[in-house]
Amino acid sequence: MSNESDRLLVLKECMQSASQSGTEEVLVERPLGAETSPRRRGWLQSRRHAVSRAARLKPFGYSLADQALAVGGNFLVNVVLARTQSKEEYGMFALSYSFYVFLTSIHNSIILEPYTVYGSGRYRESFSEYLRLMLRCNVFLGLALNGILLLACLFLWVLAPQRTSGAFLGLALTVSVLFSGLFLRRVFYLQRQAELAAGTSLVFLGTISLALWLAAKTHLLNSFSAFVVLAMGWLVAGAAFGRKLSLGNPKQRFLELEPGYWQTHWNYTRWVLATAFVFQFATQGYYWLLAGILSVKEVGELRAMYLVVGPVEQVLVAVSFILLPALAARYAARKMGDLLMLWKRYVLATIGLTGVFAVAVRYWGKSVLHMLYAGKFDDLTPLLYLMALSPLLVGIGNSMVNALNAVEKPKFAFYGFLCSAAATFLGGIPLVMHFGLRGAVYGMLLSGATYCSTLTIGFWFKVYNKAPQQACQV
Repeated sequence: MSNESDRLLVLKECMQSASQSGTEEVLVERPLGAETSPRRRGWLQSRRHAVSRAARLKPFGYSLADQALAVGGNFLVNVVLARTQSKEEYGMFALSYSFYVFLTSIHNSIILEPYTVYGSGRYRESFSEYLRLMLRCNVFLGLALNGILLLACLFLWVLAPQRTSGAFLGLALTVSVLFSGLFLRRVFYLQRQAELAAGTSLVFLGTISLALWLAAKTHLLNSFSAFVVLAMGWLVAGAAFGRKLSLGNPKQRFLELEPGYWQTHWNYTRWVLATAFVFQFATQGYYWLLAGILSVKEVGELRAMYLVVGPVEQVLVAVSFILLPALAARYAARKMGDLLMLWKRYVLATIGLTGVFAVAVRYWGKSVLHMLYAGKFDDLTPLLYLMALSPLLVGIGNSMVNALNAVEKPKFAFYGFLCSAAATFLGGIPLVMHFGLRGAVYGMLLSGATYCSTLTIGFWFKVYNKAPQQACQV
């Protein structure tokens, strides 16, 4: 076979691999009588493996791009506010945003996580029907929270007008739109269309960049308009990519196919929902401790440091969007050995990434902090070095949470956050009272270490020890 024929054969294989799953082998039918030398056969085989590896890595690339763009939008809003507003005004926004994080954990526990685990696992054969059900639930939950938060704003305005906050009102008006953006991106992941999720986030980032510029030019940028800008970004992104959502054309409703679904959903969700409440104290609780014991100024300072550390955690979140469905699919297929092998690669990559990041912060964190906030938070540099260790602890723990959720044991994640919340109350409160903002950073490390240690126990008994037993049964 000539060199030109070899190149055409590889080109054909590349075209076929683009239309197949990234984990499938690419098979090419050769013409009868075609022969290749051993050296050329090795060359072709290496090209096939390269194509297969590239196809497998492509979803990770899109996922990382999606997370970087989505988080980049939120990051941009926070940085612009921190630079242009007072520490107290930014602290109020940070406090309301902390409450939004709590609401997203509720949204995740009721909608996103069950949808991810079941949609890629036991209900993958009736995906369209299941998607329509979850879409209706997402809309209902968002509108319900809109109503509840607006009523809370009204009560505060009547009973304690001095405690009213423009940031909280902005959150109350926009929470359903913010949830819709999260849901749309998650659906694209389950439909193996991470490139559409990345495109959605790209439009989101472009829209809020323009909106922030206009708000700053017209002097309308504040803690209220920041939430409006975020909602505007998801509205435009949804208008651009929502039509690409593949709803299918099911002939039956999902509940007709699975009449006992809500019991199954509750059995899973109750633990994740309980985790969402405990999660607020384990992670976001330090914002509320600082606000209650010190002032919103320290809340803004803690949030400013987290924005420097947060990107590495968002990279891990992006990876989990790909790996959680993969882990759940292996559990549904009763391939616990494969699940455990995938988790080991996952946790080693997590340790490597967060370790390198902590070293990078030690060398360049001071310059980054100065550049982002124009010198306003330079005095926080020593605390930033300590906070950079937090993603290592949380990342290891989250890898075990994903494995436990994939095997449908979310209650152990709840136990992990419960112990972490206990560390926040028993250790974090005294630390904040005695050391102030530095004590909050110490407390975050204490809570993260407690979280990781507790999950190690549950993971050992429910995942690690179960893999050899199931392998023997098979």
